[in-house]
Amino acid sequence: MGVADGTADDKASESPLIPTSSTASQKIPKDTFHFAYIIYFTLGAGFLLPWNAFITAVDYFDYLYPDVNVDRIFAVVYMLVALVSLVIIIFYAHRSDAYVRINVGLSLFVVSLLVVPVMDAVYIKGQSGLYAGFYVTVVAVGLSGLADALVQGGLIGSAGELPERYMQAVVAGTAASGVLVSFLRIFTKAAYSQDSEGLRGSAILYFTVGIILMVICIIFYNVAHRLPVFKYYNDLKSRAVNEDRQENGSLAGPQWRSSLWKIVGRVKWFGFGIGLIYIVTLSIFPGYITEDVHSEIFKDWYSIFLITVYNVFDLVGKSLTAVYLPENPKVSIGASAGRLLFYPLFWGCLHGPRFFRTEIPVTFLTFLLGLTNGYLTSVLMILAPKTVQLQHAEIVGIVIVLFLVVGLAIGSIVAWFWVI
Repeated sequence: MGVADGTADDKASESPLIPTSSTASQKIPKDTFHFAYIIYFTLGAGFLLPWNAFITAVDYFDYLYPDVNVDRIFAVVYMLVALVSLVIIIFYAHRSDAYVRINVGLSLFVVSLLVVPVMDAVYIKGQSGLYAGFYVTVVAVGLSGLADALVQGGLIGSAGELPERYMQAVVAGTAASGVLVSFLRIFTKAAYSQDSEGLRGSAILYFTVGIILMVICIIFYNVAHRLPVFKYYNDLKSRAVNEDRQENGSLAGPQWRSSLWKIVGRVKWFGFGIGLIYIVTLSIFPGYITEDVHSEIFKDWYSIFLITVYNVFDLVGKSLTAVYLPENPKVSIGASAGRLLFYPLFWGCLHGPRFFRTEIPVTFLTFLLGLTNGYLTSVLMILAPKTVQLQHAEIVGIVIVLFLVVGLAIGSIVAWFWVI
C-alpha cells in the first residue's frame, strides 16, 4: 500500500511539531497542569455524548412510540445528516473558520439535547402514542448529526495541527463518553424502576448530563484559545498558511479542488483503515451483543455488562497510544483488515461448540473488539495529519472523520444483514 511513502526529510519538513527557522528561537510553552490536554479530552467526550444520550434512552422512546423502529430511524437520520454535512464542510473548509464551526456545533448540541426534556415537560408528560413528539425528536437527532459534523470535523482537524498527545486526548475522550454512558445505564437500571416513570426519569437524566457537559465544553473550548500552548501552534499555522499563499497564491475554485484531491490521495489508506475498523465494529456492536447472545447467569444485565466491557477496553486501547505509538502505519492498516476475523469468531459464539457459546468466549471477544477498535483508531487518527504540511492538517482531520462516518453508516447497515 502506498502509505506514508515520504522520506524522513520530507516528514520533518512537513511536521507541525518542528519549528521553522523563524520560530526556532521560540520556546514551546508548557501545558501547565495538563490543562490543554484535559480540555481536548473533555471535548472528545462531549461531542459523542448527545448521540449516546439519544440511543441509550431508546427504551424510553420505544415506550412512547411503540409502532416505529426508533433506534434504526435515529441511526439513519444521524449518520445521513452528519455524512452530507461533512462533505459540504470539506469543500468549503478553506472559506470557514474551525473556531466558528465548533462553537456553532456545540451550541446546536445544547439545543438538540434540550428538545427531549422540554418536550417531555410541556407536551409528552410520559404519555405513549403522541407521534408528533416523535417527529420533533427525529429533527433533534438530525440537528445533533449536523452539530457532530461541525464539531468532530473541526476538533479532529484542530488536534491534527497540534502535537500527537492532543489527538490522543480527543480520541480517548470519545471512548470516555461511552464509559460514562455505560455507568449511567448501570445506575439507572439499578436505581429506577423499569416502568414508564422509571424510563422517563432515566431518559431525563441522560439528557441533563449531556447538557451540562456540553456547556462545560463550550466554556473549555473558548478558554483553550487563550492558553499559550495553543497560541504558539496557531501562530505556526498562520505563518505556514501565509508562506503557502505567497508561494502558490490564494486557493480557490479548481485549484482548491485539485489540492483537496491530492490531500485525499495522500491519506486514503488511513481513511480506508479507519472506515474498515468501524464497519466491523458497528456490524457487531451494539446490535449483536444486545440482541443475539444470551446468558442464564447475567439475564437482562448481560447486554449492559458486555457494552460496559467494550466501552472500558475501547478507552484502554485509545489510551495506550500515549504509551506506545507505532511509526509504520502499514501495520495498523493491515491489522484493521485483520479484524474481519471477528465475523467468524462471533458467528461461532452462536453456532459453534457448546463452550464457545458461553459467557467467557463472548466476553473475551468483546474485550478484544473494544481494545483493537480503540488502539487502531487512535494510531491512524494520530498519524494521518502528520503526513501533510501543517496548513493542510485540518482538512486531513475532516477527511478522516468523513471516512469514519462512512464506516459507521456501512457498519450499521451490515449489522442488519450479516449471517448472525
